[in-house]
Amino acid sequence: MLRALWVHGPLTPVRLVEAIKSRRAWGDATIKTLLGRLMQKKAVRSERNDGRLLYHCLIERQAYVDGEVQALVDRLFDGDPKKLARLLDGA
Repeated sequence: MLRALWVHGPLTPVRLVEAIKSRRAWGDATIKTLLGRLMQKKAVRSERNDGRLLYHCLIERQAYVDGEVQALVDRLFDGDPKKLARLLDGA
């Protein structure tokens, strides 16, 4: 879902669902649930613009990727990025 907003920018609900379904076999209920969770986490917001509802991504892709990498390092490498680097280097 975030990817669709990063790639396409703000989207109407219909366009957002179309973009997600083009990449994932998710039902409408799953998409609505995920959208609601992302809005609660302040990662996505909705806005009315000229009478149209648009969804906007509030988190930059790089910030998201950095956070996911850090969570992986914390979870699997005791928070030590050097351990991950050694693994990637084949050491």
